[in-house]
Amino acid sequence: MAKHVLLPMDGSDQARDALEHALEEHADARITVLHVIDPARATYGAQAGIPPSSEDWFEAEEASAETLFEEIRERAGEAGVEVETATEVGQPSRAIVEYVEAHDVDHVVIGSHGRKGLSRVLLGSVAELVVRRSPVPVTVVR
Repeated sequence: MAKHVLLPMDGSDQARDALEHALEEHADARITVLHVIDPARATYGAQAGIPPSSEDWFEAEEASAETLFEEIRERAGEAGVEVETATEVGQPSRAIVEYVEAHDVDHVVIGSHGRKGLSRVLLGSVAELVVRRSPVPVTVVR
């Protein structure tokens, strides 16, 4: 049985399914929900006229993460589970694996995919990269 479970969260339906799985299967473990702010996404905004170095963009991403965390804490509370939250900045799969290594995580529960369309093709599957690089077992929820 896992003692510390990491749940990467991007707000997608698959990530929310992974949350439900973690709450059911690992209710006795310490669960940390991790949101990664990807600076590369700012360049998508640059194409729409938003500068990639915009402090406003970063602050909006942090606020979005906190709103997501509030929803998750509420859902976890309904299930009788307390969760911890964390935010990292970086390339998602790399940040997830680094978090695992630095925080004594012994299991990862991740949604099968979050992004859709062209960005998923160009960036590759975060879940796939985490599975390949993680030093601990990974459960992929679809």
